[in-house]
Amino acid sequence: MKLIISDIKSFEPNVTGDYYLICPEEGKDIHHCIGCFGCWLKDPGKCLINDGFEFQGARFGAADEIILISENCFGSVSPFIKKNLDRALACVHPDFKIINGELHHKARYHNKPKISWHIYAAENDVISDAEKETMNGILEANVLNYHAKSAGVHVYASQADFLREVTL
Repeated sequence: MKLIISDIKSFEPNVTGDYYLICPEEGKDIHHCIGCFGCWLKDPGKCLINDGFEFQGARFGAADEIILISENCFGSVSPFIKKNLDRALACVHPDFKIINGELHHKARYHNKPKISWHIYAAENDVISDAEKETMNGILEANVLNYHAKSAGVHVYASQADFLREVTL
């Protein structure tokens, strides 16, 4: 199953296969992670904030592919996408292990999803080479932290270009 998280309201993806879509909805917003560690200690795998996004960790853990669609925000993802990434903390275990000489959380789930970023430029903006470099670095860090595989960063000149060009 593909997990598609988009910051585009009322997004209707051109997608093949099974998928679960998360995008902004009128009157419903994802809250920030508050760092309470309830998803690790009190109710493993489930966030304690009841806003409709409490199962992000399990969704990440069940996905074969995670596709993030976002407006460029200084070489990273939009606040909506960042909050979804933060709330997926439950997909990793609170215990640690050494990976590539660095301390990281152990995986909670057994699958290793592919993660791709589809980043489009804001209106009247151009994504710089430095921002592209930052995006790639953050994606690689996410891949390591979520025990996943990289499917790359894909950059588009505008939201319209993304919507016209992409089949997920």
